[in-house]
Amino acid sequence: MTPRLVMVSGGARGLGAAIVRRCLADGHRVSVGARNVQAVRDAFADVPAERLCAFRFDADDVDSAQDWVDQTVAQMGAPDALINNAGILRMVDFTRGEESDLDDLWRINVKAPFRLIRAALPHLKASGHGRVVNIASTDAKRYRDASTSLGYVMTKQSLLAMSHAVRFAGWDEGLRGTAICPGAIDTDMIDGIPGVTPKAERLQPDDVAQIVSLVLSLPNQASVPEIVANTRLESTI
Repeated sequence: MTPRLVMVSGGARGLGAAIVRRCLADGHRVSVGARNVQAVRDAFADVPAERLCAFRFDADDVDSAQDWVDQTVAQMGAPDALINNAGILRMVDFTRGEESDLDDLWRINVKAPFRLIRAALPHLKASGHGRVVNIASTDAKRYRDASTSLGYVMTKQSLLAMSHAVRFAGWDEGLRGTAICPGAIDTDMIDGIPGVTPKAERLQPDDVAQIVSLVLSLPNQASVPEIVANTRLESTI
């Protein structure tokens, strides 16, 4: 695997931390963007600064995406890959939740990745083997049932569309985009929510990190727009 400089949003814990650990194990350098920079530094205190740096990234700050990219370039060099991992879940549908909850979902799950891709795009195209990996969900592939958050489904389906658009933004320059669509992952984001996959049947963060590793290892000739890893038996995914 060719070593890359990988940007990962939300890498202090959970799936993000698992992705960062796997990237480091694969020989990559990592720039982590998070609201709590110190939490990232504490989580990876044993990793030397030349291999991992943490920078402030806040989806509520419009300028934060460009600032993170610029600081990464200044301190570590131009990125070869962007992993949009940071996201939230709010229970919103026609009868539950507030419009402010829906706004939060769109701002963090859609607009923040969009800004990051836009900011990193020139560097990813210049890389010659740039990669954008968006952590979507099986909810990006279908609407399952009424126990699901419709607002979350809508934002993850938008993220899937964004992943396909990435390839068209820089195909000739070697830019490839992939949406990873996992079922329930065993993190605290879904704990206590009715209707979710039982804990013993959930994916582990390291499992999804392994899929990210595979995507980063593939050559430009192997474009994989979507990878679905379902935890449920369904007829279509």
